[in-house]
Amino acid sequence: MQNQVLQAFFLGRAFAEVLSEKVEDGVTNALSELGKFDAEQRENLRQFITEVQSRAANDVTQEGAAIATVDGPVTADELQETLDKLRAEIASLKSELKTYRDSQG
Repeated sequence: MQNQVLQAFFLGRAFAEVLSEKVEDGVTNALSELGKFDAEQRENLRQFITEVQSRAANDVTQEGAAIATVDGPVTADELQETLDKLRAEIASLKSELKTYRDSQG
């Protein structure tokens, strides 16, 4: 009887050791695959960003290049003029808003 108990103990211990090693290997492999996937996705993102930047740089090759819009091509000077007008309008609206808030407060 004592021999069977001792044998069962060693069998259980061996089972636990093997199971622990298999789980450890599985987790290690899963983490390794996750690391590879992460690295691949980062590389894909880097390549995508590089391609986008390259295309953008090719589109703006010279000063005054036309930008296509719904209304037709717009030069860089016209675009800058529009931006300046918008900035002035925003500044004016901020000033009016401040005046309104001060009169309400």
